[in-house]
Amino acid sequence: MSVPDDLARIAVNTLRTLAIDAVQQANSGHPGLPLGAAPMAYALWQRHLIVDPSAPLWPDRDRFVLSAGHGSMLLYALLHCAGYDLSIDELKAFRQWGSRTPGHPEWHLTPGVEATTGPLGQGHANAVGMAIAERFLANLFNRPGHTIVDHHTYALVSDGDVVEGVAQEAASLAGHLGLGKLICLYDDNQITLDGPASLAMSEDVAARYAALGWQVLRVEDGDHDVDAIERAISLAKRDLARPSMICVRTTIGFGSPKKAGTASAHGSPLGKDEVAATKRALGWDPEAQFQVPDAARAHFGAISARGQAAHAAWRARFEGWRAAHPELAVQWDQCQRGDLPAGWEAALPTWKAGESLATRIASGKCMVALAARVPWLFGGDADLGGSTKTIVPGGDHDRTGVGRNLRFGVREHAMGAICNGMAYHGGVRPFAATFFVFSDYMRPAVRLAALNHLPVTYVWTHDSVGLGEDGPTHQPVEHLMSLRAMPNLWVMRPADANETAAAWKLAASRTDGPVALVLSRQDLTVVAPPEAPVARGAYVLREAAGGAAPAVVLIGTGSEVALALGAQAALAADGIAARVVSMPCWELFVAQDAAYRDGVLPPAVRARVAVEAGVTFGWGDMVGTAGRVVGLDRYGGSAPAEVLYEQLGLTVDAVVAAARASIAAARA
Repeated sequence: MSVPDDLARIAVNTLRTLAIDAVQQANSGHPGLPLGAAPMAYALWQRHLIVDPSAPLWPDRDRFVLSAGHGSMLLYALLHCAGYDLSIDELKAFRQWGSRTPGHPEWHLTPGVEATTGPLGQGHANAVGMAIAERFLANLFNRPGHTIVDHHTYALVSDGDVVEGVAQEAASLAGHLGLGKLICLYDDNQITLDGPASLAMSEDVAARYAALGWQVLRVEDGDHDVDAIERAISLAKRDLARPSMICVRTTIGFGSPKKAGTASAHGSPLGKDEVAATKRALGWDPEAQFQVPDAARAHFGAISARGQAAHAAWRARFEGWRAAHPELAVQWDQCQRGDLPAGWEAALPTWKAGESLATRIASGKCMVALAARVPWLFGGDADLGGSTKTIVPGGDHDRTGVGRNLRFGVREHAMGAICNGMAYHGGVRPFAATFFVFSDYMRPAVRLAALNHLPVTYVWTHDSVGLGEDGPTHQPVEHLMSLRAMPNLWVMRPADANETAAAWKLAASRTDGPVALVLSRQDLTVVAPPEAPVARGAYVLREAAGGAAPAVVLIGTGSEVALALGAQAALAADGIAARVVSMPCWELFVAQDAAYRDGVLPPAVRARVAVEAGVTFGWGDMVGTAGRVVGLDRYGGSAPAEVLYEQLGLTVDAVVAAARASIAAARA
């Protein structure tokens, strides 16, 4: 067994004791992982990781993802000791309101945190996305004699991570793509929250990753043998044809006399007495709190010094590249800022009133046009590109980083999490596509994108019972309302091709959150002008004939706007004036000022009808007490779309009847 020198031991134990002090002070947290995984974190950060704490967002830094986010105090201790802007007082405020040290790491809240990794498995998949983004950008911007994108992505994963399905989906794709700059360190302590990992898993994890195309390396003594961990990382970096998984056998809660190696060390403070006993076992002053010895602080300073030197060398290379390739440099600046090339909007097509095409087809035309102007628009589909119309000219993404189409395969959850990783990395505009009903498989990743303000675009097609014969298993009913409940996600369901182009314009330019484009399988007649104010969320599509004051307002989304227009004509024949409002995006509409909202939905007109091929839940807020909703509070069926609409009551006659009932209720 190799025994680390005194300086390494002091540095490792500094990380350990900072973590258990913070958890104990908060009386909340997870001490087990930091105690056990500190040696591998030290070996990576001290001897390999290239970061510049004075410039946390330097584009060519290595990325480190703590996928086991419950062990956040290990990361916070590393960030503090490495010289990031994270004071000891922030460590003392662990898990407290207003601190930059929350219970699980949060991107953009804490300098140096590369991803928000709360739910297990997400960070593992995020790291795959980061490695994909690195290789894509290297292919896009590197030129012979000029390399400006060349870094590694590292992740620390736990037993819980490697069990999660999202991680396995992502690991499978990583092996298929041969992501040689992706290196994961597996904290193989064989303990989960409830007890031994053997309660729920018995497979050979190393063999599983090898079968997925990963290089697998092992370190048997992860509690002490820092040199062995360092050598394993060095070996992993040499294999550029395969991602690497380093299985490091550790003891959860290492050093704790009573709790080491047990589940009780996982998710609860050790207790004051056990903290003191653990410090004594580690050769630490049991009375010292949040102690960083001078020797350890100076030693950790090497991380910053190495990173600053690497950053300076990169800047010199970058300036040489900029001088040699000024046009590429303009694109680099734009993609790093999240900007788009000048005049990109002009690429979006428009359609004439009366034309008929599915909004998924219109979306595909918009995507192709945007891709020609925005080389860093990059993403793919879950084996449905021909149906979602999201195949961008330029070929499939391969092991060299060439190609604009990332074939995710039938891996929707990983697709969402990988796109988040690409967005965390920066420099690309990621998109992901599948049928709308399968957004359920993506939901955890979509929620994290919304939470973290990640500019990911979701292209979700076959948006209703209008997809027809595939039946209720493939027909989304509750999904629109469910996703509208998610803060900071724009859910856009355009009524026609022109609204689709406007929706793409909003999605491509948004930088503070994700956008969902919910699109039809069936053809829809173009009814909106190209200049329709889709960015306001809702607008008056058609006033009552002759400009008459409306007796009722008909609100529609997507394909059901056509039903509202049909009902308007039928009501007019009976002398009833109706206004038709298209509402492609609730979130944007409710964000408008009261004057605009009242201009679209006049408070004085209490008779309102909403029509949408989905659950009616939630529409009461829009239509009020006198309003009515024509929707679908049941699952669909297997039949042609037109038959389903008729049988399920999604008809012009149903909207007319609802309008009459609402008018009567408003007068009562």
